[in-house]
Amino acid sequence: MSDLSTEDSKLVTLARATRARTGAAEGAAIRDADGRTYAAASVALPSLSLSALHVCVAMAVASGSRGLEAAVVLGEADQVAGVDLAALRDLGGAGVVVHRGDARGMIAATTTT
Repeated sequence: MSDLSTEDSKLVTLARATRARTGAAEGAAIRDADGRTYAAASVALPSLSLSALHVCVAMAVASGSRGLEAAVVLGEADQVAGVDLAALRDLGGAGVVVHRGDARGMIAATTTT
């Protein structure tokens, strides 16, 4: 996590804490264009399944966000799902920084939308 900016490190902390608190498969956090942060865990119910990033984007949209700066997703996946990148791109456009890491918060890869 040492290569990350201070603000992106905060996103890792939020995503990690949310995942740990809920025991979910994924934890995520995003920072919108106004500097507000949103953290969420994946949802796995019989009638509703959402990735942690989808929940974060929905929270940001519902709060009136008009853009994104960065995102973090923590879990066991080897890559950020295409549908998650699409949701980030829908709200944030091209160039949103996306960090992917494991459950401990160790960042394995960084990409952009």
